Amino acid sequence: MNRLVVCALTASLFWACGSRPKSLGLIYLNGRAVEPVGDSLLLMTTEGVGGIIVYDLRTNTVDTIGRDVLNAPFHIQALNGRWYVSDIVDGRPHIAVLTPDGKLETYRDVDTITSIPHQFAVLPDGRIILESRDGRLVALQGDSIATFALVETGTRPSLLAGVAGGVLHAVPLVHITLYNQFGNIRWRIPWYWAETAFFTDIATDRQGRVHIIAGVPADETFIVYTLGRNDGEVIQWSAPGPYATFTIERNGNFRPDSAANWIGGGS
Repeated sequence: MNRLVVCALTASLFWACGSRPKSLGLIYLNGRAVEPVGDSLLLMTTEGVGGIIVYDLRTNTVDTIGRDVLNAPFHIQALNGRWYVSDIVDGRPHIAVLTPDGKLETYRDVDTITSIPHQFAVLPDGRIILESRDGRLVALQGDSIATFALVETGTRPSLLAGVAGGVLHAVPLVHITLYNQFGNIRWRIPWYWAETAFFTDIATDRQGRVHIIAGVPADETFIVYTLGRNDGEVIQWSAPGPYATFTIERNGNFRPDSAANWIGGGS
């Protein structure tokens, strides 16, 4: 686990259709979490594509939506028939809410609230959780902003994800905490990894398992770790892969993969 660093994740991808076993679930594409929607769709983003990539597992086809409304999307959470997407425009973080057909419902500039782009979580009641500039997790609902939890912040950007109806908040070099929907702590674990470790995103697969990805500089590979939902302990990790793209089998075993196998071109 030592000597992990973040790697620049870039890819120049072309549109194509892959043929992937349905027993596998894509969980990371070029270091970014893939969002499953039921058993049929995978939602993802990648650098240079101003939209949401939609992979249909039933037909093994790829499409994109939101190219006309999204500039540089990164993080996606699908909930209650809506797709929540982080975006950035002129250096300012935004949160977009789209319908599955790509219709934009809301597009909110959150630069005055948070300094961390692309990190948010959505609760079942529709509240959007962000880490504020003054060391809180705050809940946005309509025009209101309320404190969700007081948190410790670190010297590196935190990660946020909606997990098990609550909020997973990872503060590098400090700890990882899972909050319930009321802002109470379910569990908290210390940060296990060395100071050279930099993590890019948190993913949840179709079976609700929680994963976090890191890069390994010594041999230019990537590793994914699985955290236990009940206590946050690391319960499994992948073999190193040459790219920041991974699939997971139903039994929880990982397979290093390539973005080219899913959407064509690049790695």
